[in-house]
Amino acid sequence: MSDLKCARILIEAADKDMAALRSMGDAAIFADEIFGFHAQQAAEKSFKAWLALLGEIYPLTHDLQRLLEMLIAREPEAGRFEALTDMTSYAARFRYVPQDAPAGSLDRERIVEEVNTLLEEVRRRLTSAEG
Repeated sequence: MSDLKCARILIEAADKDMAALRSMGDAAIFADEIFGFHAQQAAEKSFKAWLALLGEIYPLTHDLQRLLEMLIAREPEAGRFEALTDMTSYAARFRYVPQDAPAGSLDRERIVEEVNTLLEEVRRRLTSAEG
């Protein structure tokens, strides 16, 4: 599969997680673990799409820090998404083991904004690469 096709598939998948995030604003209805999982997934897919656009073979990992470090090595400005690496624990651990933080402790508005900014950055790069 081409790098552009791979990036497009990942962005489309991240869009679905982003749509879920936008509807999960109420912590009384959607647990932090569920919200956090979709935030982590949208960020992971976006980082991997960006790496694909750079022609990098990304690892099969949920570790956002590892993916971001790969990005920063090629695109230092990607460092502005460092805060999203805190979502790594939501990929698996917090889905199965209760977290120590009180329910509703995630700043959902901030997270949605940061994930959306990342997604839009990658989408812009993809659109540019597609010509």
